[in-house]
Amino acid sequence: QVQLVESGGGLVQPGGSLRLSCAASGSIISIDSMGWYRQAPGKQRDLVATFTSDGRRNYADSVKGRFTISRDIAKNTVYLQMNSLKPEDTAVYYCNAILYLSYRANYWGQGTQVTVSS
Repeated sequence: QVQLVESGGGLVQPGGSLRLSCAASGSIISIDSMGWYRQAPGKQRDLVATFTSDGRRNYADSVKGRFTISRDIAKNTVYLQMNSLKPEDTAVYYCNAILYLSYRANYWGQGTQVTVSS
């Protein structure tokens, strides 16, 4: 049983910061890619930031310079440091991972709400 467990969402004022965490657990042989997506009400789910299969960081243009993705490979965990938050960053943030078990599979976390409002 594979799980992606997210934490760190909440309510923050514009200009503030939050740090999200996502830990993958289970019978994981290796991680192909892992990162974050977000979905605002009435909109599609979009990429925020990910580590690609070759270890590169990939960011959405809207968050470049404000958000930083990092990881702890030994803990199968990724982090998203979000600074200079804007109201338009308000969304449910989902962790995503492509994992190798005995097969290659795509997993999503349960989502964590981030609300940026004064």
